[in-house]
Amino acid sequence: MTNTRSSEIAEAVDRSWPRERADDELRLGWEFLNFLRITAVNKVAGLTREQAAATPFPASPHMNALGVLKHLTAVERWWFSIVAGGLDIPDLWLDADDHDALFKLRDEDTPTAVVAAYRAEWPRSQEAIAGMAASDRVRRAGEDKTVRWILTHLIQETARHVGHLDVLREFADGQVGE
Repeated sequence: MTNTRSSEIAEAVDRSWPRERADDELRLGWEFLNFLRITAVNKVAGLTREQAAATPFPASPHMNALGVLKHLTAVERWWFSIVAGGLDIPDLWLDADDHDALFKLRDEDTPTAVVAAYRAEWPRSQEAIAGMAASDRVRRAGEDKTVRWILTHLIQETARHVGHLDVLREFADGQVGE
C-alpha cells in the first residue's frame, strides 16, 4: 500500500488528433500544440510524486517529469503572453543564471499542482494573442518575430520535451507509447 494521497496524482486527459482537413494555419497549429500539451500531461498522469520527481539520467541530474512540465509552463508564459501578447506579467523563470532552477522541485510541486499550473497557462496563451494573424508581429518591444514563429516554436519545444517525458515515464513505471 502506498502513502501517496490520490489527490497528489494527476489524472489523464482525453486527447484527439487534429482535424485532417486543415484549412486554417493557426487553428491547425493550435490543435497540434494542444495534442502535444495533453500528451505531456498524460505522461505524468498516474505517477506518484516520487515517480514524477525521479531523476534517472546521470548526465542530467536535475531532469525530472515535473520539472519538464514546469519548464513548459514557463515557456508558454514567456513566448505567448509576454513576447507575442506583450502582457506585463511576471515571467516564471526562477533564476535566469540557473538553467536547472525549474527542475529543482519544492514540496508543493506535486503532480496535480504542476499539471494544474501548466493547464492554467493554456487559456492565457490563447487570450494573449487572440485576434492576431499568423503574420502579425509580436507585441513585445525589441522582438522581431511573428505569431507564426511563436506558435511553431512552441510546437517544436513542446514536442521535444514530450520526447523527454516519454523516456522519463518509461523509467518511472515502464509505460511506453504515445
